[in-house]
Amino acid sequence: MAADTADRRASVERHNESACSVVQAIDRIGTPWRLNVVHALDGGEQRFNELKAATDARSKTLSDALDALVENDIVDRRMEEAAPVAVYYALTPKGRELLDVLDELDEWARRWEGESSAT
Repeated sequence: MAADTADRRASVERHNESACSVVQAIDRIGTPWRLNVVHALDGGEQRFNELKAATDARSKTLSDALDALVENDIVDRRMEEAAPVAVYYALTPKGRELLDVLDELDEWARRWEGESSAT
């Protein structure tokens, strides 16, 4: 049984090699909260509470999303240490380019909205 599973996994990997970069990209940005943050930052740099209000996310959820986006170089985190300490978030060039891709995906989704999955 384990051999069957390993063979199946190897087969899937061989057939999906061309999709690997897409799968990795979706893994980096593929949660709704991360996408909401990216869209919220389209207007420019924002502080944590501004993003919280813009996305309606809970603090932990937003913090996790921001951590992942910063780790993947989609969002930049800047800290001003003057009292009071202020942390700002902004899209990196990679993040701004991602917005273009998401706009194209939005166009595709709207074009096919309402289509039956059987067609």
